[in-house]
Amino acid sequence: MTRTNDGYLTLLDSESIEFPPTSGALSDPNGLLAIGGDLSPDWLLAAYRRGIFPWYSDDQPILWWSPSPRCVVFPEHFAIRRSLRKTLRRGNFAVTFDRAFDAVVEACRAPRADAEGTWITDEMRDAYCEMHWRGHAHSVEVWREQELVGGLYGVALGRIFFGESMFHRVTDASKVAFVHLVRQLELWGCPLIDCQVSNPHLTSLGAVEVSREDFERLLEAGVSKPAFPQPWSLTWTYE
Repeated sequence: MTRTNDGYLTLLDSESIEFPPTSGALSDPNGLLAIGGDLSPDWLLAAYRRGIFPWYSDDQPILWWSPSPRCVVFPEHFAIRRSLRKTLRRGNFAVTFDRAFDAVVEACRAPRADAEGTWITDEMRDAYCEMHWRGHAHSVEVWREQELVGGLYGVALGRIFFGESMFHRVTDASKVAFVHLVRQLELWGCPLIDCQVSNPHLTSLGAVEVSREDFERLLEAGVSKPAFPQPWSLTWTYE
């Protein structure tokens, strides 16, 4: 372990998949829990099952996080704003699930005007593509005239979905992806979508914050439920 200003940061043994209690996560930076390990499916599944996720840059080792408060969406309480309803009614987009996972990840890792570099490193991209190949990670794609213009991807465990990243190339395309994801997951009995850390875009989509304790309680109940149907397919339509 490494001493920090407000606790200890655990150095993980790559030979043993074991995370420390999340209650020991640092408060500054919020939620930093451990360093090391690897991004194999076994490590990632063990982490998500505990509500822990990797987030780091190319010049850093693998960093694992469990922030508090936690940003989440409750599908049963999700409401679509009037302006977005108008966009959906216009029907300018086609939406699919798991049709172009690799392309969605590549689009999410592309440079953005408001940020330098990307946290989706080559190693992260390869890891989540492997998770998708094994049926643990999924994508939502938004198309306009057969061009991919928006989407998102994340990890599913039990009846919980862990959102990782989203992108848009035209206005509202990522929001359209999110609406279809939420409504489909609601039909499948998903009680919780993890959005990790709050930001204005997520708040505009109905995300709220809960304590780490409440999040982990809901998480434990949700991951123990039967998995979502496989393969993923879109059965919800807007009315």
